[in-house]
Amino acid sequence: MIAAFLGWMLDAFDFFILTFVLKDIAKEFGVGVPDVAYALFLTLAMRFVGAFIFGRIGDIWGRRPALMLDILCYSILGTLAAFSPNLTVFLVLRALFGIAMGGEWGLGSSLAMESIPPRSRGVVSGILQCGYPSGFLLAAIAYGLLYGQTIGGIVIGWRAMFLLSVLPAFMVLFIRAAVPESPAFEAARDLDKPNLWVTLAENKGLAIYMVVLMMCFNLFSHGTQDLYPTFLERQHDFDPHTVSLLAIVANIGAIIGGLGFGAVSERIGRINGITIAALIALPALPLWAYSTTPIMLGVGAFVMQIAVQGAWGIIPAHLNELSPGAARATIPAFVYQAGNFLASYNGPFQARLAASHDGDYAFALAVVAGVIAVAIVIIIRFSPERRGELLTAH
Repeated sequence: MIAAFLGWMLDAFDFFILTFVLKDIAKEFGVGVPDVAYALFLTLAMRFVGAFIFGRIGDIWGRRPALMLDILCYSILGTLAAFSPNLTVFLVLRALFGIAMGGEWGLGSSLAMESIPPRSRGVVSGILQCGYPSGFLLAAIAYGLLYGQTIGGIVIGWRAMFLLSVLPAFMVLFIRAAVPESPAFEAARDLDKPNLWVTLAENKGLAIYMVVLMMCFNLFSHGTQDLYPTFLERQHDFDPHTVSLLAIVANIGAIIGGLGFGAVSERIGRINGITIAALIALPALPLWAYSTTPIMLGVGAFVMQIAVQGAWGIIPAHLNELSPGAARATIPAFVYQAGNFLASYNGPFQARLAASHDGDYAFALAVVAGVIAVAIVIIIRFSPERRGELLTAH
């Protein structure tokens, strides 16, 4: 569980560093913010590829070795972005980083969910998903403490921020030394593995439903997170310290929401928990997008991320419970990242929507968040409820 949490946290840390420095990369390369926002699109779109590649490795060779390989890949690729000579190389490296990023969630969640008692699944689901806002929180702290500072006569800019991506590589040593393989995978190691495409065909209705659901979930999270620092910088002219503090407040709310709703879902069910969390986002919209002071924006961001990550905190358990065991390292990540692929253009879309309304990022953020919150409430009511089912790998 620690390995899965830290792997997802450091993965998210690498991703969210970019959201704080979009404008700085755009300035250095002489392009607009929407052009650099394509890095968000490429990273999210290519996660779909990584979910399939690393998921298959995890289903064939084991969750543990696949997770180690995946963490090493995203750490190296994240660091290399610091040396990009131009925007094209930077975009290519972020696309490759997306492949590695796409593999971590499915591997970590299947390893953890197959290793714990069913009664603990809701709580652990919330803990695992909190790795994502925890990574965002770490990125916000690093940005607030380091960006623009002078160390040894060198000013810390966006390139130095990406050098921090090397840190997750040390996680591999911990996994190798301390983390056992999934007991469900070990029990099924010598059994014949059904073909992935046969498994998907046998569950095609459920798979399509989960992809649509995860498209909405990814729009919910990335639509409220990725351009929020840019919104604070460009529309409110806040300095890096204030932007960092507001992001920290938002992610504290996200962690509270993920832990709280993950635990509550064990009593009221996955579907009811997601429904309530998504509904909380609606009254938070005016404060979150249209407040004018840092304090009120902070309150809005805190409540909004309780809603967003509260709903997300239930997803690791819910997707693993819905997925057939022989492909559990692949299918949850596959549908998650397929939905993510369908939602991946959100960053450029919101940036261009804001530009078309005289730079009104509040409008672009509020439209996406409001529409998607309602969509999740409607779509989740059609989901099967399989809380507490025994997870096997055959």
